[in-house]
Amino acid sequence: MAEGLVARQAALELLGGVLGDRQPLSDLSEGPILARLPASERARAQRLALEVLRQIEPTDRLLQTFLKREPPLAVLNILRLAVSELAGGAAAHGVVNSAVELARRGRHLSGAAGMINAVLRKVPSGVPLPGPAQKMPRWLRQPLVHTYGREVVAAIEAVQSKVPPMDLTLRGTVHPEGVSMPTGSLRVAGGGQVSALPGYSEGAWWVQDVAAALAVPMLGEVRGLRVLDLCAAPGGKTMQLAAAGATVTALDISGPRMARVRDNLARTGLSADLVVADALHWQPEAPYDAVLLDAPCSATGTIRRHPDLQYIRDGSEIAALVVLQAQLFERALTFLKPGGRMVFCTCSLLPDEGEAQLAAALARNPGLRVLHSDLAGVSEDWFGLLGGLRLRPDHWAELGGMDGFYMACVTR
Repeated sequence: MAEGLVARQAALELLGGVLGDRQPLSDLSEGPILARLPASERARAQRLALEVLRQIEPTDRLLQTFLKREPPLAVLNILRLAVSELAGGAAAHGVVNSAVELARRGRHLSGAAGMINAVLRKVPSGVPLPGPAQKMPRWLRQPLVHTYGREVVAAIEAVQSKVPPMDLTLRGTVHPEGVSMPTGSLRVAGGGQVSALPGYSEGAWWVQDVAAALAVPMLGEVRGLRVLDLCAAPGGKTMQLAAAGATVTALDISGPRMARVRDNLARTGLSADLVVADALHWQPEAPYDAVLLDAPCSATGTIRRHPDLQYIRDGSEIAALVVLQAQLFERALTFLKPGGRMVFCTCSLLPDEGEAQLAAALARNPGLRVLHSDLAGVSEDWFGLLGGLRLRPDHWAELGGMDGFYMACVTR
């Protein structure tokens, strides 16, 4: 296949899986679509698919000016992919020719090649996509507007429409060039092959969003303590705890995801006791000084990195997740020594998975109280009335934003 066409074809298959079959991009990326490609082409295919998913509404608005009616999804995705590349400044000649060739090679798509050619020749390289930014789906946007207001939600959507930078948690001195964030993470430009960056093979850092990296500091000093990391995969917080001098037990229900934790620990030269089990049924030999619970959630705070989430979910899973979070919260408390500390966190923007969970836990447990955490670089305005920390994608928007999280440290 011609140069550049391989990655584009794979990107189209990824888009079809997300938009047509409602499959997570992470699952598709680990499947046969990308398995046959070299690492550089895999990375390019994923990048192309992500760029399209972040800008579908603005892209479709532009295309509507040239289309009499909406074409079938497979044809529309070819147009979306091409417009996304053109908007990014790619050379029009190569983009248009590749789009036409993809149609000719596609199953039952060759008849659309002429239309694709005619439409795309009207779109210049560097064309700006018409605003506003991609809106979140109604099932998510409506409760967020009710909670934060329209201006905040629009600001969140503006951040989510941009390619996010990559944040690193540092352990060694060898690392790529970047910007030091107020909380200590290093922010570098996204894109490219992570394993090729300076310091990767030495285990001098790991990729971890600046927001996610705050959960461990919320526990306070952990050196010399026995700490349980629940729902630990892929291991960023486990590595933080181990690097801070804690004796760590990392537990996750998924064997394959725990294998990633093992690989990450091996690369960084850190150690932890790894357990594959269901936290609701597992019982430790002795209680812990501290517990970190990163509970399963809707992941609505991570759309800037995982834009496919808004196309594959409809909110129907949230009620069951809220119940599970409450069960895990109560179970995690039983693993604590008297006076021990626990951090509960979710990467969700929805209060039902954050503020409401903390309020319900305090009501269920009269002896439970929230500990205030002094976190370097964190605005006091980000702490709510109950003492939990609410992080949103529009925080530090001028620096590239952050993932959305809710986290609170409690003791009893």
